[in-house]
Amino acid sequence: MANNEFREELDPQSSVNKVIGIVSGKGGVGKSLVTSLMAVKAMSKGFRVGIIDADITGPSIPKAFGLSGKLGVTYDQLMIPAATNTGINVVSTNLILENETDPVIWRGPVIAGVVKQFWKDTVWNNIDYMFVDMPPGTGDVPLTVFQSIPVDGIIIVTSPQELVSMIVAKAVNMAKKMNVPILGLVENMSYFECPDCGSRHEIFGKSHIDEIAKKEGLKVLAKLPIDPEVARQVDAGLVEYVEAPWFDEAADYILK
Repeated sequence: MANNEFREELDPQSSVNKVIGIVSGKGGVGKSLVTSLMAVKAMSKGFRVGIIDADITGPSIPKAFGLSGKLGVTYDQLMIPAATNTGINVVSTNLILENETDPVIWRGPVIAGVVKQFWKDTVWNNIDYMFVDMPPGTGDVPLTVFQSIPVDGIIIVTSPQELVSMIVAKAVNMAKKMNVPILGLVENMSYFECPDCGSRHEIFGKSHIDEIAKKEGLKVLAKLPIDPEVARQVDAGLVEYVEAPWFDEAADYILK
């Protein structure tokens, strides 16, 4: 775990057992999908689950779960997370803005402050697993999360592209400098499986995830397919009903 000099304490009404961050070196690789699937799998195993959508300027968790409206507030001004259909607790900037299409034009310190509030100024009732969906890169928010929140480990999400080795290395190095354990790698958009013949096609090029994992001494948790039906369900706010057998092994490993 990171040095706790800057650690933010939960409100006394809250309890969180384990915190897992979902990170990526670049945007558009499916980090929010992995966050959502991890939360859904954990919920299906009977755990109490929370999600902090720490991608403050580009939040997508509420849309994946079909959430809208604004977060509730207690009499002592603590945020009450929104609940998904299956009971996953969620906080996100899209649930505090007047309109979900409003741009978030805030400077770094303000954004970092909001992330801290999502942790310490929210009522988290007996959460077994908290998943933190981070913005891409190694900027202010990941640094704030690693310093302020007791992260037990991170999952790094990648895609099959040539620059992925350098991008993953940056995320790995940041985690190591912050003393945050890396639970493993997930490669999204790894392949497309033909629904007619079952043959696999590497649409975005040859996967390098195994060699990267070997080089960094990390575990490959999963290789996720390109699945138009998954994309449709996520866009429709139905991520809780996605059938994802290709993610079961990864979820079992993380939630063991």
